[in-house]
Amino acid sequence: MVILPSLQQLRFLCALAEQCHFGRAAESCAVTQSTLSGGIKELEARLGVTLFERSHRHVMLTPVGKEIATRAQRLLVDAEELVGLAHNAQEPLSGPLRFGVIPTVGPYVLPSLLSHLGTALPKLKLYVREAPTPVLLDKLAGGELDILLVAIPYELGDVEAMEIKEDPIVVAMPRNHPLRHHKVVSRDDLAREQLLLIEDGHCLRSHSLQACRIVDPVRNEVFQATSLRTLVQMVAAELGITLMPQIAVDSELASTRNVVIRPLSPDKPFRTLVLAWRPTTSRGAEFRMLGNLIRECLTGTKRAFAPDHDIEALAAR
Repeated sequence: MVILPSLQQLRFLCALAEQCHFGRAAESCAVTQSTLSGGIKELEARLGVTLFERSHRHVMLTPVGKEIATRAQRLLVDAEELVGLAHNAQEPLSGPLRFGVIPTVGPYVLPSLLSHLGTALPKLKLYVREAPTPVLLDKLAGGELDILLVAIPYELGDVEAMEIKEDPIVVAMPRNHPLRHHKVVSRDDLAREQLLLIEDGHCLRSHSLQACRIVDPVRNEVFQATSLRTLVQMVAAELGITLMPQIAVDSELASTRNVVIRPLSPDKPFRTLVLAWRPTTSRGAEFRMLGNLIRECLTGTKRAFAPDHDIEALAAR
């Protein structure tokens, strides 16, 4: 009979693989460094392989250690799903939920959304992580996050997604800009302007370029920023114009009077906010219920929703 590694040993392995430092890995697992070190040694002995190269200065995975750590992470995710399946069969949408959101959405929806969900689902404990879409997708696939609120068009890969809300892309310009007299701004108008865009790595950049149908942004791009707030301040300083999501307008323009907004013509392009999760999760029905609550909050559309009643119905499935 094969003696299997324990889940605790696999957890130690994944923590050390991520941190490459015994002290930090032990802290993340809430154990002493000697406990973690002993667990790794026992795991290596049980598997009959060396998982890490160790020196006084660094810890590094061996080639076989990398492969085993990847598989161990998948096993831990499956184990958590198993426990979650049992727990949520008794009381859906309760307990911890690791929620990822992109920076061009989070600051503008989370204040009202967390309040809304806190009222509707008082037993749900959200742990929020804000990061660009590629980072969130990696953490979702690796089991570090349960669900994401992101925006498309963007290649999300192997996920299940639920559309939440359309978010128009609009033009922000200085108040004294000649285009302020236009009710709408055309793509030809934009081609003649100095564009300020968010940096590579943010899906909003690709959304903006697609909205303008700009293939080569370098031609009239003069500045890249790491945040929408920086872009708006650059526009207020009359250094150019930018594209931003409608959802961010009220918040970002509250601190300046020198920026005005105009829609893009002729088709008023938009991005779409979506909720995404692993297709293998046992919580798909719950996440769709959560999506309905999020849609209700962000669109202002009310539906007949009685949390207790809906949760009992879900539990009975």
